[in-house]
Amino acid sequence: MARMQVSTETSAWLLQAKDILDEARRLKPGPERDELRQTAKVLREIAKLEATSESALERDRRQRT
Repeated sequence: MARMQVSTETSAWLLQAKDILDEARRLKPGPERDELRQTAKVLREIAKLEATSESALERDRRQRT
């Protein structure tokens, strides 16, 4: 049975998104705050896609051996 390896490493994209959200929370509601929140949303999506891509590559490597 194959064991799934869980990464304990936090994505750089997610760390950057967290920093941006922290900055957005310090701002008053408005366009600048909304833009920062949208940026964080995109960074989280990139992190999600990267994780999916890496897990697919790992599956391919295991199937070849």
